[in-house]
Amino acid sequence: MPSKPKTRTLLSWSSGKDSAWALHVLRQQEDVEIVGLLTTFNGKADRVAMHAVRRELVEAQASAVALPLLAVALPWPCPNEAYEGAMQSALNGAIRELAITAVAFGDLFLEDVRAYREEKMAACGLQPLFPLWGSPTDELAKAMVENDLRAYLTCIDPRHLGEDFAGRAYDQELLEALPETVDPCGERGEFHTFAYHGPMFSNSISVEVGEVIERGGFVFADIVPNDAEAP
Repeated sequence: MPSKPKTRTLLSWSSGKDSAWALHVLRQQEDVEIVGLLTTFNGKADRVAMHAVRRELVEAQASAVALPLLAVALPWPCPNEAYEGAMQSALNGAIRELAITAVAFGDLFLEDVRAYREEKMAACGLQPLFPLWGSPTDELAKAMVENDLRAYLTCIDPRHLGEDFAGRAYDQELLEALPETVDPCGERGEFHTFAYHGPMFSNSISVEVGEVIERGGFVFADIVPNDAEAP
């Protein structure tokens, strides 16, 4: 009996730990085939929106997971209509060129975010997948750390965390230091990360923490390539 075709899936990729872990989980599902990564960039700065990660580092991640990167440049500032138009165009292109039938997201528990994604995917005729949905975030954070996923905090919201958290490693020490009011995965936007090592990558991405700055009410740590270790 012929096997059932796998669901060709595009993964929404923020460069952070949750999207990296979603890839790890999805690759263990026999009925899903990840065929590409989808990342939105601030077209002016050429960095991932909110995470502020350099495009070259996202390209290095894509290389390390052996997947094509579908980069979507957004204007800045970016009104919602412009965002939705750019996303719809990108998804229509992925349907044509990659024959996708689904898009996966690393969302954990925010119902309004999930409802929005479901609405937009339905409009494109795509199935939304949420491989991490409903996972207790304390257990998920522990699993990431224990399975050697390594990341840095690239952006923190100073309303929830001290500025000294920007640029810190996402590890057990950090989890123990987080205030009780902060989700251990930062799902409410308390912090964002850049993943540079883990079971989803064929190689580590050599980076270091650069300048830490405040901009627009958030504190950003610039994650930079570690050229000293380059061949």
